[in-house]
Amino acid sequence: MALARLHGGPLDGQILPLDDVEQQMLIVPYSETQVMYRREGEATHTGADDGPTEVAFWFAEASDDITPSDD
Repeated sequence: MALARLHGGPLDGQILPLDDVEQQMLIVPYSETQVMYRREGEATHTGADDGPTEVAFWFAEASDDITPSDD
């Protein structure tokens, strides 16, 4: 199992399961829009005994403008 660690944007700090360790872009639903995160760097923790593989993804863009809710 691999994990995507998200940096920046509205999902900063979130960790999501990652099906493909070679994946270059994540498109994630966010409220009524989608946000895109781009892979940066190599996978870490790739050994058999050092935990799940992690890949860093950094915020790239959103489909629409993201504005904070008044709720």
